[in-house]
Amino acid sequence: MSRVALGFKARTGKAILVVLAEGPKVIERTEVALLPEGEFAPYHAAEELEPAAAREHVAKSIATAQRMATAAIRGAAKRYKLCGCGVLIGPGMPDWTTDEILAVHFRMHKAEGELFRDVLVKGAMECGIALSTLPQKSPFDAAAKLLGVSRAQLDADLAALGKSAGPPWGAHQKEAATAALVALANRRK
Repeated sequence: MSRVALGFKARTGKAILVVLAEGPKVIERTEVALLPEGEFAPYHAAEELEPAAAREHVAKSIATAQRMATAAIRGAAKRYKLCGCGVLIGPGMPDWTTDEILAVHFRMHKAEGELFRDVLVKGAMECGIALSTLPQKSPFDAAAKLLGVSRAQLDADLAALGKSAGPPWGAHQKEAATAALVALANRRK
């Protein structure tokens, strides 16, 4: 089998994974859990807890999400000859403490978004897999520029991938596939 690349689009408590082989061809697409069943948003779950318990809950959830992300990437590395991993990333956030995050509801949403993207990035690095990143806000434009193609060509390529893969092929799968395309291209450089 040719080398393949992973592409991830993080969601709250999970990630969409699209695995592309050179060609490109979709060889796997799935949803990867980043928290155990029944857990969802660590900061929101800690909102009503006492400060010490809230900090402990969030720290445990982050550690669990990191273990699960790394295990998912390691599992894919056992199934395929990986040449890279692409992850959509956010803009980052200030170095707020858990208490500061819990004090402002909007910060909880921001922190959770960054948390799930970050564990995927760190998971790829822990597994020693070449990492490519794209901005979550404009992945298609950034990918077209990196790939040296027009946005229209990228859209056509993604549509063709989706047609060959079949449903589901929505926005999240397209974004994850775009990250994988960039990881495949970076391998060739």
